[in-house]
Amino acid sequence: MIGRLNHVAIAVPDLEAATALYRDTLGAVVTAPTAQPDHGVTVVFIELPNTKIELLEPLGENSPIAAFLERNASGGIHHVCYEVDDILAARDRLKASGARVLGSGEPRIGAHGKPVLFLHPKDFNGTLVELEEA
Repeated sequence: MIGRLNHVAIAVPDLEAATALYRDTLGAVVTAPTAQPDHGVTVVFIELPNTKIELLEPLGENSPIAAFLERNASGGIHHVCYEVDDILAARDRLKASGARVLGSGEPRIGAHGKPVLFLHPKDFNGTLVELEEA
């Protein structure tokens, strides 16, 4: 069901500093920051030959990333994102298997302009999983 690894997301307390670290220290290609108000984050993508790294900074007081950073002040891996061919079919199969889909269970548009869903970390070995329709 799951396809390729789309990205690994890292929550950061300072997006500008994290971007500079990847761009200037590691020599990575970095996208411009993009606000994602529906998800409560501002994101930057680090483009790699085989996948991406997503840097997430809280956007607003109710950002889910803010709570993560309260527990992990210097940041850390927040989630992994896998591609699926059909997000609704994947959702239905996962729910039938007992996996919990976060939120309403309906896909929302993610940072790449494609439908996404998040799966409960307790159902996936403590890892928050994002599914993105390919």
